[in-house]
Amino acid sequence: MTIAEQARLLFAPLGPSYERTAALLSYGQDPHWRAFLVAQIEAGAGDRVLDVATGTGAVARELRRRKGCAVVGLDQSPEMLAEARRRVGAEVELFAGEADRLPFPDAAFDALSFTYLLRYVEDPAATLRELARVVRPGGVIAGLEFGVPTGLWRALWELHVRVGLPAAGALLGHGWREAGLFLGPSIRGFNERWPAARLLAAWGEAGIGEVQLRRLSLGGGVVTWGRRVHGRPSTP
Repeated sequence: MTIAEQARLLFAPLGPSYERTAALLSYGQDPHWRAFLVAQIEAGAGDRVLDVATGTGAVARELRRRKGCAVVGLDQSPEMLAEARRRVGAEVELFAGEADRLPFPDAAFDALSFTYLLRYVEDPAATLRELARVVRPGGVIAGLEFGVPTGLWRALWELHVRVGLPAAGALLGHGWREAGLFLGPSIRGFNERWPAARLLAAWGEAGIGEVQLRRLSLGGGVVTWGRRVHGRPSTP
């Protein structure tokens, strides 16, 4: 089973309770991380922004509310998209698709956001190149991922993901037990394979310049953003 297939199965039952539970399990931080992500997007009326891994449409709705731009949302999960349609109605155009094979032409969007995506693709560097492909030169690309705190906070984080998340997931039910068991190893493994230096290099190689990274909430959330540069991304 591929990482993408595993993610599709994991998230299938979570849509109706996803936003509320994500806020609860992150001690209220997840909505703040998403708001910071949206703040980095430079867009306004007349612009078109692609929100990849849109899930239930939380970032897409925030983009519409704060930026006034047209938003297109894409996700691989039919169940999450169904919940997004219920929440956004006709306000956001929604597509089923995968981030490493976007169904859009080159430079089709003025900016792009993505949330909790790179852990669920086989080749994060190739996915970043594909994301950059559909953004016009000069457009901002911004992504939110989970991080792993350091120092004293790492021990508390480990307690949270090893004990707190599985216990909370078991109490919540409806698929959250499996998510609680999955998240800690998934986040830890991704950050070991893709430390910040390697990830930032991949952003640059994808044709994204002026890249910045901000750790939020003691490092539990990480927002990275940059600007699509002219020319095509470099290939390995």
